[in-house]
Amino acid sequence: MALQAERPPRTASEKAVPGRARSTRKKARPAGGVTWRLRLRRDRGLILMTLPAIGLLLLFNYLPLLGNVVAFQDYNPYVSTNGVTAILHSPMVGLEQFQRMIEDSDFWNALRNTLLLFVIQLLLFFPIPIALALLINSVVRPRVRALSQAIMYLPHFFSWVLVVTVFQQMFGGAGLIAQILQDHGVDGFDLMTNSGIFKYLLTAQMVWKDAGWGVIVFLAALASVSPELYEAAAMDGANRWRRMWHVTLPALRPVIALLLVLRVGDALTVGFEQILLQRKAVGVGASEVLDTYVWSTGIQNGDFSYAAAVGLVKGVVGVCLVLLANKFAHLLGEQGVYKK
Repeated sequence: MALQAERPPRTASEKAVPGRARSTRKKARPAGGVTWRLRLRRDRGLILMTLPAIGLLLLFNYLPLLGNVVAFQDYNPYVSTNGVTAILHSPMVGLEQFQRMIEDSDFWNALRNTLLLFVIQLLLFFPIPIALALLINSVVRPRVRALSQAIMYLPHFFSWVLVVTVFQQMFGGAGLIAQILQDHGVDGFDLMTNSGIFKYLLTAQMVWKDAGWGVIVFLAALASVSPELYEAAAMDGANRWRRMWHVTLPALRPVIALLLVLRVGDALTVGFEQILLQRKAVGVGASEVLDTYVWSTGIQNGDFSYAAAVGLVKGVVGVCLVLLANKFAHLLGEQGVYKK
């Protein structure tokens, strides 16, 4: 009679799990040992508080996106008093509105003015809040720092009507500077009607109104820098400029990258109300941007389909710019808007 081969003893893991089928049926727990049901039960209070904000976002930001279908139609709002019925009864024309946009010289003029104004604002406006934050952060006395912040924040709460009025009273043909020059025999000073410097004038207005408000983000980033880093740099012999270059600016780098990505994504939106208030003074050729072009063609002229096509192209280009800028931030080692 043949001897039966002895079975090797079972290990401790095999004793704990007697069958392989049972071990395969056992589901792996997620990282941290917290299931989505447990997280839902734990965070249901926070979720309920965010539901009104999500509802408003869906109602006013995402639901209107369905109206972009009129960009592919010959939309006639007078078919019915109901806007949805008018969309359903308007004929589809395909890409006719986009072809018309490519052949429209006014559209290309508005696009050129928009991109030029964006480049000017990016070069002249974007670095100013960073410089102001570094300047305020170097102020030692708390009262002087608080007073400086309050003075710079205040213009942000002014409306564009008030901002344009202030600039008109200062730099207009009947403004303060023009009157002083007239008293000294110099006539013809009027920056508000000079189309050649209109884009720089818009940038100056933005700097005066919003530069102080942009300082808040950078000051918050500087507040998170440990004072021990400055002390260690000072002990190593670094002067004030070296400490700013090797400690302060690296701390601001993630915030700068994030705001730069968002600013690039908003490149085709360069101030509708601000330009609309001053376009008659310098003419349409120098002041027409994509936002004012959509308003004039869609609201003033009633060409809703063509205006929707221009707005749709603007939105798509803005999304592409955000993705490209965020990819560039990843290449520089920064997180950007979202991680890889």
